[in-house]
Amino acid sequence: MQTILVIDDDKMILNVIELALTKAGYYVETAESGNEGIQKFDDGFFDLVITDIIMPDIDGNEVAKYIRNSFKKFTPVIGISGVSSVHEAVDFNVFLSKPFSMKTLLYFVANLLSVVSSSVACL
Repeated sequence: MQTILVIDDDKMILNVIELALTKAGYYVETAESGNEGIQKFDDGFFDLVITDIIMPDIDGNEVAKYIRNSFKKFTPVIGISGVSSVHEAVDFNVFLSKPFSMKTLLYFVANLLSVVSSSVACL
């Protein structure tokens, strides 16, 4: 089962995304801040990370930069935000503006994870 880390300081959005991903067959861990997300990222193994951009402590741009500078730098990262001008596209595989449909999110999750699975299978 593929594991996804979802980071968002809005508990309601976090719960909706977690429910949708769980129903789609993914194992999901959540974090309510950038700091907590980085801690969980370091302590575990995730096939994909979804992070909100605007958060009070460490924002999603910093989370993505942290991932890209880690030894797990090829982990796909989806950035989400209600403000479309706040992302730095180079650190995200996909950026989604809120509100987005769960169907759209699941589409990108499945596509990014299939690329990762294909790459691993080729090794």
